[in-house]
Amino acid sequence: MATTLITGGTVVSATGRGAADILVDGERIVALLEPGTTALGANLAETVDTVVDATGKYVIPGGIDAHTHMSMPFGGTTASDDFESGTRAAAWGGTTTIIDFAVQKFGERVQDSLDTWHKMASGQCAVDYSFHQIIGDVNDESLAALRRLPDEGITSFKLFMAYPGVFYSDDAQILRAMQIGANTGLLTMMHAENGPAIDVLVEQLLAEGKTDPYYHGIARAWQLEEEATHRAIMLADLTGAPLYVVHVSAKQAVAQLAAARDRGRNVFGETCPQYLYLSLEDNLGAPGFEGAKWVCSTPLRSRREEHQDQVWQALRTNDLQMVSTDHCPFCMKGQKDMGIGDFSKIPNGIGTVEHRMDLMYQGVVEGRITLERWVEITSTTPARMFGLYGRKGVLAPGADADIVVYDPDGHTSIGLGKTHHMNMDHSAWEGYEIDGRVDTVLSRGKVVVAEGEYRGRKGDGQFVRRDPCQYLI
Repeated sequence: MATTLITGGTVVSATGRGAADILVDGERIVALLEPGTTALGANLAETVDTVVDATGKYVIPGGIDAHTHMSMPFGGTTASDDFESGTRAAAWGGTTTIIDFAVQKFGERVQDSLDTWHKMASGQCAVDYSFHQIIGDVNDESLAALRRLPDEGITSFKLFMAYPGVFYSDDAQILRAMQIGANTGLLTMMHAENGPAIDVLVEQLLAEGKTDPYYHGIARAWQLEEEATHRAIMLADLTGAPLYVVHVSAKQAVAQLAAARDRGRNVFGETCPQYLYLSLEDNLGAPGFEGAKWVCSTPLRSRREEHQDQVWQALRTNDLQMVSTDHCPFCMKGQKDMGIGDFSKIPNGIGTVEHRMDLMYQGVVEGRITLERWVEITSTTPARMFGLYGRKGVLAPGADADIVVYDPDGHTSIGLGKTHHMNMDHSAWEGYEIDGRVDTVLSRGKVVVAEGEYRGRKGDGQFVRRDPCQYLI
């Protein structure tokens, strides 16, 4: 097997940093060494097949994006990134593992939906991948299928309190599914918004002639995220199920999660870069139909109400544990423009899988999080939360050689024609400037990005079976 030595860099983990060389044999890390270590009296660099010079750079475990939607059908169309284009973009941005969602629609068998997603992803992915299971139709058959998910290497499932008539589960259905989660160790993931109340507000706003993208954020008011988050926490408390709330955007929802954790409950939350940088006023409220670029759910929140600052603080205090993207991209032409004249018909989603590591590194530059916390919330905690730790999320002997060399003296300009490899006709992050740059990316020991070139290929990525959550209190 080919050997690689990454030398001269500062290795950064969730708990510290220090100078070390990393020796890779085949797909695995075999040793972390003192810089300049010799082998049989020879310079080690002279004995390996490939040397990666990381002098002056950070060496970190590959990013894990635990919330993506490749090829997802939604709102009469399909996400514009498939598993080939989306995982290639992920690799460019230093993400070496994604966890996507197999979608069970109403009236469909869980196993059939999972088989469909396996077929879409197999042989297509540039980096490793796994699945969560969306349960869009909670019934006796799907509840029985839930119990069998761990045999498939899938240890988490997602429910929706939003989207009546599409994915929505009522409280009784959520209760029954959570009971299965409590009994099997499956982690319940929750889209926490009060869907029936949102539908009433949407109907009223449209009747008043308020049709622009801005009103997407008004209809999905923070009170409806807080209420649903609280309700999910109470149902989890009743059943004893561990709960993970996805794409938390409102500071009031953060407070609900923090209070539950203070009571010692196994309740966790993720946020996404859009809730840290973008806003209702600046983005959804852009002139004309431009705001459609930033329509996602949960929606962008008001900057005047300081949601962004509070979400950053929650990342510092571990009231929110990690950052994913909810990557679900749609083009403006032929997809987002389906909602001209009716904001409720705009497909919900933003494309970010390529930019998550950079955007969060900018938080380090600006003093919002530490270098170690950057690694923790983008790699180590996702690995622990979703049963990958030891193989992923860490640089240690025996771990997969998913490694990113990051240049703090580099620079990244985000936008079309710059750093943009996602299958989209626009960038939600157009014009953002990052004081750092992904230099080299290894996926299971193979260099897939280096010297500004993509060196991987579709099929490099493999399906990864997962263990139960390793983050429980």
